[in-house]
Amino acid sequence: MNPFKKFNLWFNLAKKNHPFDHTAFALGTTVNKKVYVRMVLLKIILQDGFVFFTNLNSKKGQHFIANNNLSMCFYWESINKQIRIVGKGSVVSKKISDDYFNSRPRGSQIGAWASNQSSEIPSFDYLQKREKHFEKKFKDYNVPRPDHWEGIKIEPREFEFWQQGDYRLHKREAYYLKNKDWKRKILSP
Repeated sequence: MNPFKKFNLWFNLAKKNHPFDHTAFALGTTVNKKVYVRMVLLKIILQDGFVFFTNLNSKKGQHFIANNNLSMCFYWESINKQIRIVGKGSVVSKKISDDYFNSRPRGSQIGAWASNQSSEIPSFDYLQKREKHFEKKFKDYNVPRPDHWEGIKIEPREFEFWQQGDYRLHKREAYYLKNKDWKRKILSP
């Protein structure tokens, strides 16, 4: 089975049966030999990759710029499944970023301008003042996408599908690219 097809099968199962946000995944980045992990949301599934959006000036954005090797891990406890993906990240087209940004609630669009993500601020009040400033600035206009707010596509090089088994005898199925073809292997738990 093509790993993208298997991903879609499990993702749709999670969508039906996972009581929380099935799009949430742990994003791993590496910079200066340090590993960082945080939760983000999958927003677009393409034929060749998975897209999330971020402020490129944020820590995760700067980590991506420094090293585009990224990993993602979905865990859906309610269906006893996990998918780990390792791949290369790239910025999506401006059209994809614009289209997604324009689909967001206006408050989220304003928030993308108000927050200098990951930077230190003197207080939460400071952030609220910035929000009010941008609400006023764009009062009579559509909110444009900030240049630093982009979609990042992770193009997989590896997939691992994990299914919980009894007595820790979990099913692990790995796919990896070899000469542009997906190869499959079964792993011991």
